[in-house]
Amino acid sequence: MERILEGRTALVTGAGQGVGQGIARALAGAGADIVIAQRRGEEAEREAEWLRANHGVKAFAQAVDVTDAAAVDRMVATAVEQLGGRLDILVNNAGGSFPKRFENHTDADMAGAFDLNYWSAFRAMRAAFPVMKAQGYGRIINLGSLNGVNAHMFTVAYNASKEAVRALTRTAAVEWGPHGITCNIICPAATSPQAKDYFAANPEMAQAILQQVPAGRFGDATRDIGPVAVFLASEGGGYTTGNSFFVDGGGHINGVAWRPEVED
Repeated sequence: MERILEGRTALVTGAGQGVGQGIARALAGAGADIVIAQRRGEEAEREAEWLRANHGVKAFAQAVDVTDAAAVDRMVATAVEQLGGRLDILVNNAGGSFPKRFENHTDADMAGAFDLNYWSAFRAMRAAFPVMKAQGYGRIINLGSLNGVNAHMFTVAYNASKEAVRALTRTAAVEWGPHGITCNIICPAATSPQAKDYFAANPEMAQAILQQVPAGRFGDATRDIGPVAVFLASEGGGYTTGNSFFVDGGGHINGVAWRPEVED
């Protein structure tokens, strides 16, 4: 990959595995120095070491619980210090879901999903804004979800919180554009560990989904999702803001057969 992000700096949350890992590896492959923020510190350090060894960039690890508001503020401040006083690219990828019927969701279930998927992104963006404004350059990439776009069954807390992230991102794009900051959303379809667990539990559903993906295959986080993040993080992405990118092999066009088995 051409090193079009040489000299740029990035913070990627939830980058120890899955889509976040793929994005971090693509950004590093394009030359960006990176902070890996992950709840499990050993995963963050292992990935930072891999980036240093394989891409020759500066890479740092942070163990962070992004549902902790104060920890998110510290994460951004520490990342700026680690990266030499700059923060050019912020990727809010940390998130998660659990299958449960709508009527069985509690208030705590909904609040927990918003803490993890929405509030973590909002707080990181708010903390990063002053640095990006002062630089006159910022690239914010938030991870949305096709679950929310297509209203997939049994993940209402995840769907609602991820759709809130899309509204958040588009609003920031409008307000922060004059400061040289772009804000975009990627809705990915890639074989993360969580997706693999879903498919293993629902093999017939997985096959039905694959039959409805025009590209004819499931996505790879580094090869398929990462390059889109690289573009959005680059100079070339400077006139692209407020958009949702469905990086899913075309699966969003007519929707896919999301019918997992749940007991709750």
